[in-house]
Amino acid sequence: MPDVRLASPQGKWILLTTVLGSSMATLDSTVINVALPRIGRDFDASLAALQWTVNAYMLTLAGLILLGGSLGDRYGRRRVFVIGVVWFAVASLLCGLAPNAGVLVAARALQGIGGALLTPGSLALIQASFHHDDRSRAVGMWSGFGGIGAAVGPFLGGWLVDGPGWRWVFLLNVPLALACAPIALRHVPESGDGRKHGRFDVLGAALGALALALVTYALIEARSGSLVVVLATVAGVAAGVAFVQVEKRSADPMMPLDIFASRQFTAVNLVTLCVYAAFGGFFFLTALQLQVVAGYSALQAGTALLPTTVMMLLFSARSGELAQRIGPRIPLTVGPLLCAAAMLLMLRVGPDASYLTDVLPALLVMGAGLVSLVAPLTATVLASVETARAGLASGINNAAARAAGLIAVAALPLVAGMGEESYRSPTAFDAAFGRAMVVCAGVLVVGSALAFATVRRPPPDCRLPECRTHGWVTTPPLEGERARKRIG
Repeated sequence: MPDVRLASPQGKWILLTTVLGSSMATLDSTVINVALPRIGRDFDASLAALQWTVNAYMLTLAGLILLGGSLGDRYGRRRVFVIGVVWFAVASLLCGLAPNAGVLVAARALQGIGGALLTPGSLALIQASFHHDDRSRAVGMWSGFGGIGAAVGPFLGGWLVDGPGWRWVFLLNVPLALACAPIALRHVPESGDGRKHGRFDVLGAALGALALALVTYALIEARSGSLVVVLATVAGVAAGVAFVQVEKRSADPMMPLDIFASRQFTAVNLVTLCVYAAFGGFFFLTALQLQVVAGYSALQAGTALLPTTVMMLLFSARSGELAQRIGPRIPLTVGPLLCAAAMLLMLRVGPDASYLTDVLPALLVMGAGLVSLVAPLTATVLASVETARAGLASGINNAAARAAGLIAVAALPLVAGMGEESYRSPTAFDAAFGRAMVVCAGVLVVGSALAFATVRRPPPDCRLPECRTHGWVTTPPLEGERARKRIG
């Protein structure tokens, strides 16, 4: 049984190393968009190259994150966590030293593999290490510090881009890893699920990642209209169908399809796909809009996005508690509508936009929407299946959220009519940004309608601390199934 107390020196070291590890992944997810215009200018890169700079990381992360959690359960969560931290740091070093866009994209894909190894282990180590009396507070502190990291990320990224250069956005991970890995090895107890002896679903993981990669390639390169794009589309769909068949027949599948027998779980994941697709497109394009069209510096653009993160950090716990009292249906219906309104308000952000009258109102409404829906969404996912499968449910929902953002970044520029050089032309980008925001708002309205029609109060209500708190929209809670069983 886990028996480390939070107030003990070991407890403080465990909390520190898990926060450092998760912060590496969080920082990269929140600062990269701010750096894109400078990366594009330095490498003379096309819009497609910038899309791949974001998506290469999300692709390997979304495709392998469930497998990463299983590896931790099998071989030890601390061991896999440390390997992930070191892997992420080496990949970050390669990103920082990349001589061209192609090497940067490849290094970003390697970063995603490291993220898939360390992200599931961060929260799972807390759940597996701390005494049950301290676990709730430890998770709350982990989420709170993660939220602070997410809030600081865009500001720090903007300062680095405008100061030492965008490469330091990646190089910053190296000293974090040098601190994190030794602390984990020295102070964090090993944990795992010794009862797991089944075979890994390597084929399922490979087919899932391949399907995402091919569809993403087809969407990003669709402007060319080449035969290769058509073949990639067909192959991606075929890989997706094969993935479903493998998961259906496998004795130990990565994603057991029978979990979708829960109508509530299926419904909430459909809502997740809608809202996280809209968020992925919004944060990718808004950082560009503020710099390319409104004329903000990278630091100003990063700082401009702070209100949404700060609101989540301050109010997500209260939102989660409110949703427990009134049920998830209203928050999951109203939240996406508020976010849709925020995206329509972003249509006011054009050349020489005023922050106080044009940008801030949209971001405050966005923050209110995020506060309303993110924590209740997590709680509903975790409560929609039996406790023994809550870790699996969380992992699937996490992967769905990341895959939705991945597809949105690939598809939205195409749908909005952005050309390869649009981000170099303020006029062209502004027009396409307006169309993209309308599309995102429409997707959120669909998500709201789905929530209203399908979401009901799941029995029993989730009482775990991560049901009530949430650090940031790009890092939904994820942990190993074994830790959940101990809580249940």
